Amino acid sequence: MHSFCAVFKRELKSYFTTPVAYVFLVVFLFFSGYLTFKQGFFEIRQADMQAFFMNMPLLFVFMVPATSMRLWSEERRIGSIELLLTLPITVTQAVLGKFFAAWLFLVIALALTFPMVITVSFLGNPDAGLIITGYLGSVLMAGGFLAVGCFFSAVSKNQVISFVLSVVACAILVYAGLPSTLNYLSTFLPAGLVSAIGNISLQSHFESLQKGVLEFKDLSYFVLLIIGWIAGCSFILDERKAS
Repeated sequence: MHSFCAVFKRELKSYFTTPVAYVFLVVFLFFSGYLTFKQGFFEIRQADMQAFFMNMPLLFVFMVPATSMRLWSEERRIGSIELLLTLPITVTQAVLGKFFAAWLFLVIALALTFPMVITVSFLGNPDAGLIITGYLGSVLMAGGFLAVGCFFSAVSKNQVISFVLSVVACAILVYAGLPSTLNYLSTFLPAGLVSAIGNISLQSHFESLQKGVLEFKDLSYFVLLIIGWIAGCSFILDERKAS
């Protein structure tokens, strides 16, 4: 536990000792606010958080890989990964320490959008339950994308390659479940396979939470998504440590 906390604190501190984290926060807050006010308040003239949560998958497809691409790629590039893995700490502890530090950073970024909730509450009468489940879904989605990014960061020591692979994987998780995609796939794939693709897509599970429907299948999807990709990341690093 002490080793996990040491990695967690080291990684979280590193986000705020460079201007990269602040640039990320500014860009994220700008685009999340801009898209929400443009599509929600000005286009449909409705004061709620629907547009905000609707745009989260698109924002996170790019923003989360930008956060995760340095987690292990940077360690490998500067050669500090060998030192880290020779310390009295397991690979799993190191992976979880870095993962939860990055996840907390993303949660902080989401928390900084809270003034938008206050604005919406002042201008309209939004459903508090929808806002809570929407934020819960956003936090879980950020964790899922981050786990994907951790895996590809461990695969390549080139941050750009890690970023591109993570964006592609996250985009597939989102857009594979869109009705337009499923309709296209249904033209040449069996109905059962199309249904399976829709079920493994992140989009449908996030939309369910966004609508205020809190079901075990949606929560378990995100938990299994995170565990699966984190396990893959640990396996890759274990293999590199053994070699």
